[in-house]
Amino acid sequence: MATGKLTGIVMMLAGIATLGSASGTAPAQTGASHPEDANASLNEKAPASRGDFLGDVACQECHQMIGDAYARTGHHLTSQLPNKNSVLGKFTTGENILKTSDPDLHFRMDARESGFYETAVFWRPPDEKTRTERIDIVTGSGAKGQTYLYWKGNQLFQLPVSYWTELKGWINSPGYTEGVANFDRPIPPSCLECHATYFESIGSEQAENYYEKTDYVLGISCERCHGPGREHAENERLKPAAASSGGHSIVNPASLPRDRRIEVCAQCHGGIGQPVAPAFSYVPGRQLENYFKLPRPNADAHVDVHGNQVALTQRSRCYQNSQMTCTTCHEVHGPVRAAASYSEKCLQCHKDRDCGEFLKLGAKIRQNCIDCHMPVQSSDRIVADVNGKQVKARVRNHWIKVYATAHNP
Repeated sequence: MATGKLTGIVMMLAGIATLGSASGTAPAQTGASHPEDANASLNEKAPASRGDFLGDVACQECHQMIGDAYARTGHHLTSQLPNKNSVLGKFTTGENILKTSDPDLHFRMDARESGFYETAVFWRPPDEKTRTERIDIVTGSGAKGQTYLYWKGNQLFQLPVSYWTELKGWINSPGYTEGVANFDRPIPPSCLECHATYFESIGSEQAENYYEKTDYVLGISCERCHGPGREHAENERLKPAAASSGGHSIVNPASLPRDRRIEVCAQCHGGIGQPVAPAFSYVPGRQLENYFKLPRPNADAHVDVHGNQVALTQRSRCYQNSQMTCTTCHEVHGPVRAAASYSEKCLQCHKDRDCGEFLKLGAKIRQNCIDCHMPVQSSDRIVADVNGKQVKARVRNHWIKVYATAHNP
């Protein structure tokens, strides 16, 4: 797998809004810093240990309603442990087989008491040979699909068969050669950063995909956007209810300067960047460029619709002529809204009569702005071979503008 921010197929199927479940054990983090003053330099901050991160359960002591809603979001579900609800593919006879272009190779997916498995079946009886690996981690919320990871000792690899929601079935994992059983694609930290809250890396430059198997947190947790919560929780527990105010010991992204606020989202939706600090060390409120060098494409460069939502939004006149941020339109604590419902956001600044289609459509123009001005388009980055044909993931383009033709999903 290619390294780099938002690279490889592990990122393929999270969709735009994919924050986090805590699975595995609470990690012991090093290298993070407390973000209470967004304008302070990195050198002015005392480092925080991973023990300063408490996990979502601690947040829900006071924020139960938000926590319950957030648990249904794609962010929260972007990586999970496998179970009958989290693995979307079917394991029933006839629906658990993926044929390939090679008549001597097919894949079989099995559900057993000990877990869920992918098996590559080579040749035919009596010469049949197999290789079987267990699904250990589910990656992707299912909005677009899922891909699956397995442990080999302390190394983490991707499995060759994924699930594609639009096709409602098993497919060759995007980027894999059709007709080949490849169990050897490593998962580097840069792939995990946008699908998990924390993994303790024990890898090297030669093999980055070594991790502590008991020291990880799946999904994107509250603290990925709000920073470490221990000081905040301790302060709040000491206060009487009437005096509790949220304080400054936790980051509220809404109170950050615009650039820092956008960077909270850009850590995963900012494009393929070059890491310049250890994985999972960025904390909201800090300058993201001290952790990732994000690409800055020129105005004429093609920017893929997958994983580049911030870069595309920043090309938009709506962004350039206002103080909008991602949360102007997105409620990150709740499930993704229907496309048409975003029209109310557009109409806060725009008048329906100013749209070039108003004379033709009249009041109907108010029903759905974004399918015309933010069309769903195919990604050239997430491509799978299915029955000899290429299938591309479809993602909403966040460059808000007038398109030559309407691109309805």
